[in-house]
Amino acid sequence: MSSAGTTLPGDPPGGRRAIAVWGVGVAVYFVAVIFRTSLGVAGLDAVERFHVGASALSTFSILQLLVYAGMQIPVGLLVDRLGTKKVLGIGVVLFTVGQLGFAFSPSYGTALASRALLGCGDALTFISVLRLGTRWFPARRGPLVAQLAGLAGMAGNLVSTLVIARLLHGIGWTAAFAGSALAGVVVLVLLLLFLKDHPEGHEPEPVPHQGAAYVRRQIAASWREPGTRLGLWVHFTTQFPAMVFLLLWGLPFLVEAQGLTRAAAGELLTLVVLSNMLVGLVYGQIIARHHGARLPLALTTVGATAVLWAATLAYPAEHAPMWLLIVLCVVLGACGPASMIGFDFSRPANPPERQGTASGITNMGGFVASMTTLLAIGVLLDATGDDYTVAFSAVFVLQALGVSQILRLRRRAAKRERERLVASRVSSVHVPV
Repeated sequence: MSSAGTTLPGDPPGGRRAIAVWGVGVAVYFVAVIFRTSLGVAGLDAVERFHVGASALSTFSILQLLVYAGMQIPVGLLVDRLGTKKVLGIGVVLFTVGQLGFAFSPSYGTALASRALLGCGDALTFISVLRLGTRWFPARRGPLVAQLAGLAGMAGNLVSTLVIARLLHGIGWTAAFAGSALAGVVVLVLLLLFLKDHPEGHEPEPVPHQGAAYVRRQIAASWREPGTRLGLWVHFTTQFPAMVFLLLWGLPFLVEAQGLTRAAAGELLTLVVLSNMLVGLVYGQIIARHHGARLPLALTTVGATAVLWAATLAYPAEHAPMWLLIVLCVVLGACGPASMIGFDFSRPANPPERQGTASGITNMGGFVASMTTLLAIGVLLDATGDDYTVAFSAVFVLQALGVSQILRLRRRAAKRERERLVASRVSSVHVPV
C-alpha cells in the first residue's frame, strides 16, 4: 500500500532514460515469451514429427515449466546478488540456444533437452525485468510497470500465434524455429550495449556474501511475510488456466473437441492474447489508483474463469457455440493480468534487498499450477480416450485449492501491510529535508 500513492525517499526519478533502459529488459522478456509459447502453436506438428501421444506431448511443456518454476527462488537470489544485466544476459544465451536446438532436434529426447534449456533461460527473465522496474521507476508506478511488462509478454505470445504458426506451415519446422532464434541474438546485442542495472545515484548498498546462511535467511525472511505467501497463491490460482490453454492444450481442444479449423482455433488463441493486453492496461491503472481493488479483481477473475469453463465443458451439445468460446477466450485473457496482482502483494511486503527473492517465490505459484494441470490433462486424455470434458475438469481442483489459501491468508497480509504503511509514514516524518 505504501507504493500506491506516495513517492518514497530515495525513489528513482523515472523519465525517458528509465523507459529506454527498462524497454531493453522488456524486449528480452518479449523474445523469451515468443520462444516459451512457440510450442503452443506447434503441438499438433510435434505429435507428427516425434510420433508421440498426449502425455508425451505434455511432457515438453511440463519439463519446461518444471525447470522454470524450480529456478524462480535461485533466480531471485541471483538477481539480488549479481544484478539484472548479468542475469538477463545469461538468460538470453540459454533460451536462444534452446530454441535453436529445438529447431534441429532429430528425436524426442533431444527436443526435450532443448525445451529444458529454453525453460532455464526463460526463468531468468521476468524476475530480472521486475527488478529493473523497481530500480528505475518510482514505487508508486510499480503496479503499472509490472502490468506493462506482462503486456509485453503477451505481445510475444501474439507473435507466436500470428507469426510462428504461419511460418510453421509456410517454411517448415526447422526454418521457423531456427529463424525465430535470431531474435535472441538481436536482444543480446541491445542488452550488452544499453542496459544498466540502476540510474546513477541510486546504487543499492552492497550486500556482503555470506554463503548458504545468507541464502537461507533471504528465503526464510521472504516466506515469513504473509504478503509473499498471499502473492504466491494469487499467482497460482489466476495464471494457470490461460497458461495451459495458450502453452499447449488450447489448439488441440478447439480443433479436436470443438470441431474448429486450425485457422479458427488460431484466431481464438489470438483473442486470448488481445484480451490479456487490454485487461492488463485496465488492471494496472485500477490497482495503481485503488490498491484495495487487488483482491476483488483477482477473485472475480478466478470466479469468471471457473463459470465460463464449466459452461463450455457442460454445454448440452456436441460442440459449444462460437459465442461461448469467444466469451471463454475473452475471460481467459484476464488471467495473466490477474496473476500480476500477486506481485502487488509481495512487493510491499519486502524491503528492496529481498525483492528478487520474494518475486521468485511469488512467480513459482502460477507455473507450479500450470505444470500440474498440463500433466493432469495429458494423463486424463490418454486414460479416457481424449475426453476433454473430464481432462479439463482438473482446472477446478486447482482453483479450489488456490482460493482456499487466498481466503486463509488475506487478513493476515492486510494487517501486516497496514503496519508497514504506518511505520513508513512515521519514518518519513523524521527524514531530514
